[in-house]
Amino acid sequence: MRTNNNLSKKALDLVIRKSRVHLYKPIQIAEILYHHRTERGLDLSDLQSYRNISKRWRDEVSLLLVGRRSTSSQKYQDNVFEANAMPPELLTKLGEINKKSKGVVEAYIYKALEARLSSVREVEDYIRKSTPDTFDLKKLVSIFQTTPGLRRSVDKMYEILVYALFTTIVRALKAQVTLEIGNKDKEILKDFERFIKMVLGIDAKQTRLVSPAALYRVGVTNASDRGLDIWANFGPAIQVKHLTLTPELMEDIADDITSDRIVIVCIDTERETIETLLKQVGWSERIQGVITINDLDDWYKLCLSKKYRANLGAKLLQDVGREFAAEFPSSKEIAPFMAKRGYDKIVMPSDWQIQI
Repeated sequence: MRTNNNLSKKALDLVIRKSRVHLYKPIQIAEILYHHRTERGLDLSDLQSYRNISKRWRDEVSLLLVGRRSTSSQKYQDNVFEANAMPPELLTKLGEINKKSKGVVEAYIYKALEARLSSVREVEDYIRKSTPDTFDLKKLVSIFQTTPGLRRSVDKMYEILVYALFTTIVRALKAQVTLEIGNKDKEILKDFERFIKMVLGIDAKQTRLVSPAALYRVGVTNASDRGLDIWANFGPAIQVKHLTLTPELMEDIADDITSDRIVIVCIDTERETIETLLKQVGWSERIQGVITINDLDDWYKLCLSKKYRANLGAKLLQDVGREFAAEFPSSKEIAPFMAKRGYDKIVMPSDWQIQI
C-alpha cells in the first residue's frame, strides 16, 4: 500500500512539474478529490463518472483563481487520465490519502499553485518597476529559465517580448498597408459588390483602402509548441522558438502555417542549425528572416536609449506589462480561496512539502 501511495504522489508531482503556470490539470485533480471528499457516491475507479464533469469543476476554480479556463483540445485535456499522468488507479490512492487526511492532497496542489503565482508576481513587479534605464531583456528571460515554476512557460515570455517590440516599432514607423482592387471592370464590381464589402472591407466604388500595419498574437496555445504565434496584416507569419527544432517538428510547423512569408525568432545558438534545417526541408524561400535573442536585445536597447525612450521606450514597457498581465495570472483570490476551503489551516506532513 505504501508503494502505491508513493507512486500516486510521484505521478501528481510529475503532473505539477509539467504544468504551465495556470496548473489546469493539477486543479482538475484537486477538484475531483475535493468532490470525492465532500460528496457521497463518487467512485474514483470509474473514470467515466467524472471525466467530463471534472472539467467544469476545474473551469469554475481556474476562472476564479487565474482568470481563465483551459482552451486546449479535449484530447489534450483528457491526457491527465492517461497511464503516464494520473490514471484512475493512482487517483483512487490519492483519494484515500486525501479523505483520511481531510484534504492534504487538495491543499498540496493549491499551495503549489500559490507558489507559482508568487513567482509570477515577482516577475510582474520587475516589469512594473522597470524604467528605460533598468529594463534588461536577457535578465527577464533568465528569471523564467531559472525559476522552476516558470520554466515551462518561458516560450510565452519570449512571445510577449517579441510581440511588444514588433508592435512598438511598426507603430513608430507608421507603416501602412494598402488594399486595392486592380480589376476596374464595372460589371464584376457590381456583381460582387456584397462580397467586396463583407470580405474585403471596402466599397466597390472606392476600390482602395489604406490601413495601419498591425500585428496580432494568436493567443494561449497548448504545450505542443507548434503552429503560429503572431500574424501580421502586412504578410508574414511569425513563429517564436525557444526549443531545438528537428526535421519532424519543422515539417509539423510547415503543415500548420500556410503563409509563404515566415519570420522565425530563436535563441542565438540555434540560428545556424535552423538555417541548415530550412535548406534541408526546402523552406529557404519561405523564410523572410531569422531573428535571434541578441537581435531582440539590441532593438530593445535602442528603443530604450535616450534617443528613442520618450517615443518608443515608455510605450514598449507598457506593452510588455499589458501583455504579461493578460497572459500570466497574478491572483488576488488565492488567499481567500485557501481560507474558505480551510487549506491554510492544514499542517502539511513532512512527505508532502510543496514543490513548484
